[in-house]
Amino acid sequence: MHGYDLAGKKVYVAGHRGMVGSAIVRRLAQEDCQVLTAGRDTLDLLNQAAVRAWFTTERPDAVILAAAKVGGILANDTYPADFLYDNLMIEANVIEAAHRTDVGRLMFLGSSCIYPKLAPQPITEDALLTGSLEPTNEWYAVAKIAGIKLAQAYRRQHGRDYISVMPTNLYGPGDNFDLQGSHVLPALIRKAHEAKKRGDTGLDIWGTGTPRREFLHVDDLADACVFLLKTYSGDAHVNVGFGNDVTILEVARMVMEVVGLVGEVRTDPTKPDGTPRKLMDTSKLRAMGWSPRIGLRHGIADAYRWFLETGGMARGMAAG
Repeated sequence: MHGYDLAGKKVYVAGHRGMVGSAIVRRLAQEDCQVLTAGRDTLDLLNQAAVRAWFTTERPDAVILAAAKVGGILANDTYPADFLYDNLMIEANVIEAAHRTDVGRLMFLGSSCIYPKLAPQPITEDALLTGSLEPTNEWYAVAKIAGIKLAQAYRRQHGRDYISVMPTNLYGPGDNFDLQGSHVLPALIRKAHEAKKRGDTGLDIWGTGTPRREFLHVDDLADACVFLLKTYSGDAHVNVGFGNDVTILEVARMVMEVVGLVGEVRTDPTKPDGTPRKLMDTSKLRAMGWSPRIGLRHGIADAYRWFLETGGMARGMAAG
């Protein structure tokens, strides 16, 4: 078992204002380490010289790279150059600057969209690059695959202890609840909340409600990231997921229950369902001794509480 002691270390969290980065900052508060952050106003991660200068001055011991340009299917389809270029630049600039300033430990965060569209379920780590990607977000996926390969390349060529982590679908505080660009769970929370406010009964959802999806609370992901930062050193990336999935219909009913919206879920089979199933195989991580703690209903209640407190106003970009 690899052991990396965080005590007394300076840990730079890139992307600390995003949903994932802010959860990691919250989790690192429990460790005896100094957390470094730099907002977009002070550090432009797309600027190679600025990133190198920042690393030279701040000298972090470890880096968690959670910064990325993120968006839904529409955004990916509309701005493919932005999604590919920005994400390539962010990861290349941060990983190269980390190497140049002798950062001993780095964690790159990918996304489950790196896997082939038709990967066998549940998806194991070695499914990477075995088939074609989902066309609607391949620009983002290609950039994330490049990030994994960069971490591996610096490990192989320079002996750097750089690792990669692949989270499943995430939700929780800091999520994007904008109906145009949000993922299925925050969109359902917002729709149920607005239906309740209008005095409606029931909830309308797209498709048949039969596709199965896995959801992981972002605080569980943050806990897994800290666990892996301390314990894992390997060339291969590690899946982080909940380990089981639910139907969209089940999620919608759970959301209604949490929000307090009465009535039935009304499906619309004329609308597309998307991928029938997307579940990560997390046996590698579980074998290391980590498993999630936040059940879906409790997690949805937590996400809804955050939505009510903030109006669901999150940043559209996870970078710094």
